Amino acid sequence: MARVVKPLYRPRYVPSGREIAVIDTAHGTIRVELFGKEAPGTVGNFIELASKGFYDKLNFYGKVDGDVVVGGCPTTRPLSPQQVRMAVREELRGVHPGMKDCGYRIRDEWASNPRNRHEDGTLSLTHRNAQDSGSCQFFFSLSSHPEYDERFVVFGQTIEGLDVVHRLGIGDLITSVHIEGAHELPADDELIVAKDDAQQAAAQTAEDEAITRAEAERGEALSAAERQEVARTARAAIIDDELQDQAASIRALRRVLAKRPVL
Repeated sequence: MARVVKPLYRPRYVPSGREIAVIDTAHGTIRVELFGKEAPGTVGNFIELASKGFYDKLNFYGKVDGDVVVGGCPTTRPLSPQQVRMAVREELRGVHPGMKDCGYRIRDEWASNPRNRHEDGTLSLTHRNAQDSGSCQFFFSLSSHPEYDERFVVFGQTIEGLDVVHRLGIGDLITSVHIEGAHELPADDELIVAKDDAQQAAAQTAEDEAITRAEAERGEALSAAERQEVARTARAAIIDDELQDQAASIRALRRVLAKRPVL
C-alpha cells in the first residue's frame, strides 16, 4: 500500500516576535514567550491553531518525569482525564493518543533557529522521525536535553508558570490557549479553497481533453498507463502545487475540528 503523504502547509500568520502564548491548564496558567523571529513557521502555525480553538479541551497524554510532558493530540479532545490514562495504558480499545495530527505537516526549523536549545520550560514541536512531519503536537522540556536540539524545533520558553509545567501529568486538561499580542489573522481560507476548486476543475477538463486529443491523433484508445501519463502532463500544466497544498491543509484541519468522536 502506498504511503499517504500529507500536504505541506505554509502558515500565513507572520509573527511579530512579541506574541505570548497563555495556556490555561488544570493546574494553573502557563505563559510562554514565542520565538516568532527565530521559528516563524512553527510559531505562525501554533498561533493559527490556537486562534481557531484547536488546543482547547485537549489533554496532555505523555509524561516522562524529569524529561518531557506532551500534548496537542486531537484524539484526546472528547476524553476525560481517566479515559486518557486508560488509553495510554492501552485499556481503551481503538483509542491511541499521540497518533493523530491536524491533517497536514509543516517544515522543520531547528537548523535555522539560533535559540534551538532544549532547556527547562522550553516549548517544542514534536513529530515522528520523518523530516518535516510535525504539525500540532508539542512538548515542554522538564530539564536540559541537548540531544533533542537537532531533532525538534524549539519555538517558545516558559516565562511564568514553570511550576505548573512540572505539575502537569497524563490526562491533565488544557482549558484554553490564547495568544497575547497577536495581530489580525489571515482571513483568506475561503478564497484559497475556492481558487483550488477552480484549478482542480480546470485540471480535470484539461486531462479529459488531452486524452481525447491523443486518442484522436493515434486513431485508437490509449493504454491505462498512457492515459495516466497524458493526464499527469496536462494536470501539471494547470495545477499550482503550493495552492493545492494550502487548500488541502485547510480542508484537513476543518475535518479535524469538526470531528468529535463519541466513545
